[in-house]
Amino acid sequence: MNITVTSMKPDDWEVVRLIYREGIDTGNATFETETPDWEEWNRSHLQECRFVARSDRQVVGWVALSPVSSRCIYAGVAEVSIYVRSSARGQGVGKALMLALIEESERVGIWTLQGGVFPENAASIALLKSCGFREVGFRERVGQMNGVWRDVLLLERRSKSVGV
Repeated sequence: MNITVTSMKPDDWEVVRLIYREGIDTGNATFETETPDWEEWNRSHLQECRFVARSDRQVVGWVALSPVSSRCIYAGVAEVSIYVRSSARGQGVGKALMLALIEESERVGIWTLQGGVFPENAASIALLKSCGFREVGFRERVGQMNGVWRDVLLLERRSKSVGV
């Protein structure tokens, strides 16, 4: 698969939203049950570090960052959201997106990327670890999903060039 990573544009939203919906439907990607509208999604994510992956000009994945806190001391810490279209999984899309995200996040001064992942989501855990993330915590029964308590692994990647 020939993958090109570019900045996400508002015009990409409808496909990004569909890919997000696919992730929600797996039951192992997020606690979210509905996709937000563009305005809500746009408000909740950093303006920097938003990328889409394209194959044959079709969006096949996306990645973006959310702030973990409004306190200024956490300005360099952000949470990763990454989703790959089901038909493109296992073909390097996630890795291409993560590498672009890491490079850009360091360029804009982010020193810690973090992710909360359901332990059942082996592909996401493997992707994050392959990009330098390490497990830093385990949150047992942190939230319910469809009446079932879910655990969450906490992973983080510390920059070796920003915030050192």
